[in-house]
Amino acid sequence: MLKNIDPVLSPELLSTLRAMGHGDELAIVDANYPAAASARPVIRMDGVQTATRILEAVLSLMPLDEFVPCAAFHMQVVDDPLAQVPIFAEFRALLERYEPKAARLEGIERFAFYQRVRGCFAVVATGERRLYGNLILKKGIVRP
Repeated sequence: MLKNIDPVLSPELLSTLRAMGHGDELAIVDANYPAAASARPVIRMDGVQTATRILEAVLSLMPLDEFVPCAAFHMQVVDDPLAQVPIFAEFRALLERYEPKAARLEGIERFAFYQRVRGCFAVVATGERRLYGNLILKKGIVRP
């Protein structure tokens, strides 16, 4: 155990967050997402029941990139790209709480999202059962 570190963060996830550099991306995906097919390192967090819980833990340590127009992306709803499912509002609330300067959340079409995940540094597979509980975060910097 460590002080001031969210206990949901596993040693593997902590190591991954530390190893990432500015501009690297991390995917947090739901239980339906084909994480193993992404050809990226997969950190299994199946016991964590919500993607929002992992997002909160990650944002407690990892800054988002403030030098890009958007540093957080969700998968769009198939056949309704403007739809706003409840989990998107939860993502936005956490982004606003932890990273108010980089709190913008944009949607990416499903297959474009899959392609972008293939370029991520790692994929965190959660036990999230809500549909569209998928998110990509672009790491920023810690200022001196």
